Amino acid sequence: MKTHFHLVINEKAGSGNARKVAKQVIKQMQEQKIDYTTYYTDYAGHEMEIVGTLAENTLIPWSSKMDLDSFPLLLILGGDGTLHGAINALKNYHSAIPVSYIPSGSGNDFARGVGIPKDTKKALNQILNAQSPKEIEIINYNEEIRQEEGLAVNNIGIGIDATIVQVTNESASKKALNKFKLGSFSYILSIIRVLFTQKGFPILVEMNGKKMTFDRAFLCTVTTHPYFGGGVAIAPDADPRKPILDFVLVERINIFKILWLIFLLSQKKQMQSKYFHHFQTSKLRIISTIPQYGHADGEILGKKSYDISFTTQTRLFWF
Repeated sequence: MKTHFHLVINEKAGSGNARKVAKQVIKQMQEQKIDYTTYYTDYAGHEMEIVGTLAENTLIPWSSKMDLDSFPLLLILGGDGTLHGAINALKNYHSAIPVSYIPSGSGNDFARGVGIPKDTKKALNQILNAQSPKEIEIINYNEEIRQEEGLAVNNIGIGIDATIVQVTNESASKKALNKFKLGSFSYILSIIRVLFTQKGFPILVEMNGKKMTFDRAFLCTVTTHPYFGGGVAIAPDADPRKPILDFVLVERINIFKILWLIFLLSQKKQMQSKYFHHFQTSKLRIISTIPQYGHADGEILGKKSYDISFTTQTRLFWF
C-alpha cells in the first residue's frame, strides 16, 4: 500500500529552521517519487485549522486490514508547539488516526523522548520505512474551574517553567534577538529574572488514593517522557510507551540550593535532593488556589487558579 503524505509545515518554527527542513523533506520525496501535498501555516494556531479540515475530509483511522491503494498520512514539520496544536485538533476524532512528525523546532523534546532522530534525513527514512504506527502515551488534562480540556505531547507545568515562557514571550528583546537567531539569550535572561522573583505557592495533590499538600511549590511538571525545557531529563525513568504519568515537584528554596539542584539535574542526580519530589501514577489531580502561570507543551494556559486532573491517552504515531 502506497502512502500519500499531507505535510503541515510551520516555516517559522525553530527561528526558521523548519523552512530548511521542509525543503529537504520535499526534495527527498520528489527524488523518491513519493506522493505528497503541502499546507503552510500563516499564523499562530493555523495548524489546528488545517489539521481539523484534514481530519474532517481526508485522514482516516489506521487498520492493518485496510485494502487501500493509498493511505493518507499526516506529517507535521515544526516544533513541539506545532505538534501540540495538531494533536489537539485531532482530539475529537478517532484516536487511531496516526501522526508522523519531523522535529524542526528549538526544543524538540517529544522527538527526543520517543526516539525520533534529530537528523532530518534519518527521521524521514524512519517514517518511510515504518510499516505500521506505534502506540505512544500522551497527557489528557481537564481543568474544572474553567471547564477546559486538552492534550499534551510533552508535559504540563504550573509554576516557574510556565512563568519563564510567559516572561520570555513578553520580553521586548525576544523579537530583536530572534532576528539574529539569538532567541535563546532572551530565554536565559528570563530564567535568571524568574529564579529571583518566583515565589513558592501552596498546592494540594491527589494521586494513588492519597492527598498531599505542599506549602512552597516552585515547579510542578506532569510528563509522560523524560524531557522538558529542550533536553533536561527531569524524569529519567519516564516511558512514553507506558500508561503512567510522571509528576515532578520542586520546592522553593534559596538561590544557592537552586543552583545546586540545577547542577544535580545536569548530572541526572536530582533525586538526591530532598526538595525534588518524583511520583508515578495513572491519575493525578492538582489544586492551586493562588493564581500561577501554567503551560501545556510551552503553550501558555494563563495565570489563574487550577483544579486540574490528568490521565494518559494512547495515540498512534508513525515513525
